[in-house]
Amino acid sequence: MTQMPVNDHLIRLSNINKSYPHSDESLSILNNVSMTINKGESCALLGASGSGKSTLLNILGLLDCADSGEYCLAGQNIFSATPDELAAIRNRHIGFIFQSFNLMPRLSALDNVALPLRYRNTPRNQAQQRALHMLAQVGLEQRARHRPADLSGGQRQRVAIARALIGEPSLILADEPTGNLDRRTADEIMELLLSLNRTRNVTLIVVTHDPAIASRLDRQVRVDNGVLQEICPCPR
Repeated sequence: MTQMPVNDHLIRLSNINKSYPHSDESLSILNNVSMTINKGESCALLGASGSGKSTLLNILGLLDCADSGEYCLAGQNIFSATPDELAAIRNRHIGFIFQSFNLMPRLSALDNVALPLRYRNTPRNQAQQRALHMLAQVGLEQRARHRPADLSGGQRQRVAIARALIGEPSLILADEPTGNLDRRTADEIMELLLSLNRTRNVTLIVVTHDPAIASRLDRQVRVDNGVLQEICPCPR
């Protein structure tokens, strides 16, 4: 794969375009999107439903591919990577947090958190030891043996955060991570994410409809009809 020069950019997007078939025509979702995000930054993606922000997040997370443009992640040219290379990059560099938690219902909190390491063929005992440590980091060590159904919404999201972080990713992508939570729990989850962003220097990108949540991040970028507008460039 093509290696980029070493700099502070974790993400560099250049002229990204994405469209989907719709009836007898093509529906444009992203239009010549360009942006850079530095290592350790936090950035909110705002926008109405259908504005393109989730599509952008999926492209950033290697869950979808742009029609054209250039995407470099951690110095690697994503569009020249093979499927196996993309899977390895996703597993090594990216942690996902979803509004619906996406936990495996039959697994304990401990085994849910350990799952990414098991995909890396980490021995079970070692993976569980690291998972227990991560659960302690998010305040849930005592709930390690509980299944998701036995946890509150806030606790399930903490498990999801621990799972996202266990592989020590460079990038956390959070899609409406507080959307199913009450305000107090949402504030606690955002405080936890921002604390991890600061202490671990992990880059954090959050899709949200909530301006109050967005205002807590370093940057705010609005997605409007597939076009990006920086509305609060606030460097640390």
